Amino acid sequence: MSGRETARTGEHAARGARSEEHRDTFEYALLRVVPDIERGELVNVGVLLYCRHREHLDARTALDIARVRALDPAIDLDALRDAVEAWERAVRGEGPAAVLSPGERFRWLTAPRSTVLQPGPVHTGLTADPDAEIERLVARLVRVLS
Repeated sequence: MSGRETARTGEHAARGARSEEHRDTFEYALLRVVPDIERGELVNVGVLLYCRHREHLDARTALDIARVRALDPAIDLDALRDAVEAWERAVRGEGPAAVLSPGERFRWLTAPRSTVLQPGPVHTGLTADPDAEIERLVARLVRVLS
């Protein structure tokens, strides 16, 4: 192994050690549109991310009307948009959710339900930057891959 390779490995190891110290656990769930519960088909339309150590709760949504209409051409888009907006307000702690802590809101929003707008299962990870992490998750799991 050359000195150059050793130096790169050393730098990588040092960066990795530094970032490990500053990474916190987070939980996330996808927000899904399920137009017909019996068929079980769905479109991911958002991500909810909670980082307990930072008391950070955030959501990003990207409602792709064409994808939703492909599953249900007759879906009530106004009602769907209202539901997504109500979900976003709850994330921000507005309305009835105002009395809940960020962690309580996350648990309430991720509770299973049989409605057109549903949370997916909760997953976990480690991050040094919750804002960058939610953007990464939306790009990977919600937006159409090109």
